[in-house]
Amino acid sequence: MAFLVQHGKSRSRGVGARKPRHSARSPTKLELRHRQLVVRLLAACLLAPVLCICAARLLSVVLPSQLSSGNGVYPAEGNHVISDDAEAAAGSLTSLQRAFVDDGHRLQEPSAPVPARLGADPVRGSPELDIEVESSNSNHITDLDNKSGMKGLTISSTNARSPPENSVMSSRRSVTDIEVPKPKSKIYCDDKSKDEGFPYARPIICHMSGDVRVSPESASVALITPMQQQGEEGRRVTPYARKDESLLPLVREVVIRAVANENDAPKCSIRHDVPAVIFSVGGYTGNFFHDMSDVLIPLYLTSFQYEGRVKFFMTNYKQWWVQKYKPVLRRLSHHDIIDFDSNKDVHCFQHVILGLTRDRDLILGPHPTRNPKGYSMLDFTRFLRHSYGLKRDRPLVLGEQPGKKPRMLIISRRGTRKLLNLRQVSATSRALGFDVIVSEARGNLKRFATMVNSCDVLLAVHGAGLTNQVFLPPQAVVIQIVPWGKMDWMATNFYGQPARGMNLRYLEYYVSEQESSLAQRYPRDHLVFKDPMAIHDQGWNALADIFMAQDVKLNIRRFRPILLQVLDLLQV
Repeated sequence: MAFLVQHGKSRSRGVGARKPRHSARSPTKLELRHRQLVVRLLAACLLAPVLCICAARLLSVVLPSQLSSGNGVYPAEGNHVISDDAEAAAGSLTSLQRAFVDDGHRLQEPSAPVPARLGADPVRGSPELDIEVESSNSNHITDLDNKSGMKGLTISSTNARSPPENSVMSSRRSVTDIEVPKPKSKIYCDDKSKDEGFPYARPIICHMSGDVRVSPESASVALITPMQQQGEEGRRVTPYARKDESLLPLVREVVIRAVANENDAPKCSIRHDVPAVIFSVGGYTGNFFHDMSDVLIPLYLTSFQYEGRVKFFMTNYKQWWVQKYKPVLRRLSHHDIIDFDSNKDVHCFQHVILGLTRDRDLILGPHPTRNPKGYSMLDFTRFLRHSYGLKRDRPLVLGEQPGKKPRMLIISRRGTRKLLNLRQVSATSRALGFDVIVSEARGNLKRFATMVNSCDVLLAVHGAGLTNQVFLPPQAVVIQIVPWGKMDWMATNFYGQPARGMNLRYLEYYVSEQESSLAQRYPRDHLVFKDPMAIHDQGWNALADIFMAQDVKLNIRRFRPILLQVLDLLQV
């Protein structure tokens, strides 16, 4: 009994100690986390549609504008190709916008029109062009054109503001309902350029931009342009950088044709993505002075700005001339030169220059239109030295290198204006301390240019040989022996002023009557001595037959002070 009583008490005590089954208790940590997760998921579900709507509206404004301003180009036809990134972005954007159109939403666009960039038409071959999409009075976009099977949106044609370029467009979008303007075509010919005090008018040079087609076989350049811009139709241009009536038989003419539509223009054989320059190497080329003043310097002035990204067409093509000046031509154009006289293709460009920009003979001066880059003759000579790999850019300074003599190059001539006492002049120069070299300006040009560049002094009678001063290092000395016959204007303008423009130190020596071979041909009372300008007034032929045909024999005593002056100049 005691045992039963004892166990009964303890059981009742144990039962009485148990907590009621339905009494209140606090939630556990796991239950709290579950409740917080449910609240967050509910909030996310409520906010997700709002965020999607805002993101879609933002993408409808920003993304297409980036596509048009970046690598992607909106195609005019389905066959055109845009960049992969732009196509993928445009495709995803189209899907978003289609969803919003189907849901009855309208996309907002900015109030100002944005320029749209359209690609080239592969059928007609017209160049890529920029157009402005005009805005009108509505601010909505029409629904999809299901009939035409387009995947993007079309622009409402009635009472609607045209969407900017950031409107939805896919790679297959058609623009047949947009009136695309003609390519902007321009032509400008400068045929009235002439400096006061300089007797030579500059030649015609024409700039053409737009859809320009060069047809060497027909010796023509066609520009597709509206009727009202056809003022240059039929103009015949001799693309040689000197205006001289006697040049007409020596230079091939090129005709400018202005046509209203592409059907009247020759079909393109080759398209180029660089400008073109058409010029002639006919005329007076073969003479080093004219090679430089009529072709190479004008070609530099016209094309150096393109940094080699330009195509040359050469009329009156001469293979030996191209080979002679190959280092210069290769630096001006990284492309092969096209022989305009034999090429059969039709070449299409967006910009063509017919002719060359010219300043004066061996002179480049600042000018807002002829020389907007401000190139100088010092720039040109630096360009030449680099083209031919000429190392020296300063002459010898006396005393700088003990025992080193200044080197003098005397240019000899075989024809007219020979230096009759050349040996005596050379001996006198050596006696005064010059290291004298006598050479004729012939043979391999690079080799001769290297020799000129190694010299500190260049001495020559007035003539093309003095043109070799372009290879001298800056601050070298040039001595021009000026023949009898009031030749001072020609001497100064053709070689003196250019030498100063090349940062060379320039000296002139004027021959007296007794030093000229004309003293043996004409009596002292002849116009040749009494009034030389009367000979000039008779024209170039008289000038060439008399004054340009003389030889000279220097009076050494009279000439010696010039040599001493050279030594003084080389002191510093």
